[in-house]
Amino acid sequence: MKPGITAKLFLAIFLTSSLVMVTMNWGVRMSFERGFIDYIRHGNEQRVEMIADYLEQQYEQHGNWDFLKNNDKAVYQMMHSFDQNEEHSQLLPPPGWRTKFWILDSNNQRVAGSDSTIPPDLLSSGRKMTVKSDFIGTVVSTSSERLTRNADINFDQQQRRTSWIIMGFTTLLAAAVTWLLSRGMLAPVKRLVKGTHQLAAGDFSSRVEVGTQDELGKLANDFNQLAISLEKNEQMRRAFMADISHELRTPLAVLRGELEAMQDGVRKMSLESLASLQSEVSLLTKLVDDLYQLSLSDAGALAYRKEETDIVHLIQLAEAGFRDRFHAKGLQLGSHLPDKAPIFGDPQRLSQLFNNLLENSLRYTDAGGGLEIIAIRRDKFLRIAFQDSAPGLNEDQLRRIFERFYRTEGSRNRASGGSGLGLAICQNIVEAHGGKISAEHSPAGGVRILLLLPLSLPIGQRM
Repeated sequence: MKPGITAKLFLAIFLTSSLVMVTMNWGVRMSFERGFIDYIRHGNEQRVEMIADYLEQQYEQHGNWDFLKNNDKAVYQMMHSFDQNEEHSQLLPPPGWRTKFWILDSNNQRVAGSDSTIPPDLLSSGRKMTVKSDFIGTVVSTSSERLTRNADINFDQQQRRTSWIIMGFTTLLAAAVTWLLSRGMLAPVKRLVKGTHQLAAGDFSSRVEVGTQDELGKLANDFNQLAISLEKNEQMRRAFMADISHELRTPLAVLRGELEAMQDGVRKMSLESLASLQSEVSLLTKLVDDLYQLSLSDAGALAYRKEETDIVHLIQLAEAGFRDRFHAKGLQLGSHLPDKAPIFGDPQRLSQLFNNLLENSLRYTDAGGGLEIIAIRRDKFLRIAFQDSAPGLNEDQLRRIFERFYRTEGSRNRASGGSGLGLAICQNIVEAHGGKISAEHSPAGGVRILLLLPLSLPIGQRM
């Protein structure tokens, strides 16, 4: 079984802490042992100096080394007196003599000290003794490169055991703290993993708790936003499928009913009945075409061939094409446009946009009213308003007017021939040109569709 992320994080932090502790323990041990040996060496050097000074005084009194030869008792009394004096000294503790030493005469012959042979390399490093500028001998001591005295060795071993005990206790404490820390740090990650699994299983209502403001907190916020988007898209998908099936069912049911009536002889085949069938087929064809256009615009697959074009000219062409139809329905169609408004866009798609908006007003505006198109240049944008007369919409209807298959009640319904997709296609075309589209109440009592499209920049400023 592979370790999880909690175990991996625990091992990473714990091993790093252990490595640091081992390194620190090794460094402290090395520093202690080296310092302890240097301390012993310094103490021995001081004793050698004390012995040499004392022997110079005694030699001056006796005139020779006879007072020391074959007199080990005098040597031990001298060393004992040094140790007694050091017990009351602020410089050194009374650890005793830790190394071998020899007292030599002027001919490098042993006078007192250790019975072992003197290493030749120590003869040149001893403490020279003189009396009235005359060389009388040397005090030689071995170097303290390692611990040799039992008391010193026991003290060093005691310190070593203590350091290992402290390290063991610290390791256990580090393991406990690391475990709690790793669990606390990974708690948000585990919540995200659980939420991700729920999303993958299709539960788009899943949310995670945001407990911090750090990177994990931001990730949790992003996860919640993703879940909200997925939940909303799933709801829209279900509603979209239901709307499509409903929209297709109605004309198909009418066609099937009329055809069955003709087959059963209930209704005779005539120009009137064929016209009715043709009407339903046209409605079905229009719905399928709108669905196809909407799917292309949603996928970004609509062919946009952008070029420099005058958007005022496109509005005027669309207005001219609908003027007779507006007048035939008893509607007024007017416009207030600037002389010119250059835009970098697709003339065909923009014409489709304006035609859809004009068709929408033509279908849903009551007779005796009208539509007014107003375009105003503002800085780097062109603001276009398509505002018609009654009937109007309430606030909830205005917010939902760009949803697919959404139709308002009253005169704005299926009987007017709309599929409920025209404004959704308009929204995709406007956004593809870097603009915005919105709906609000019209001063004439109907609906005002507002477009905000960016004007063309000079060639030198265009990316």
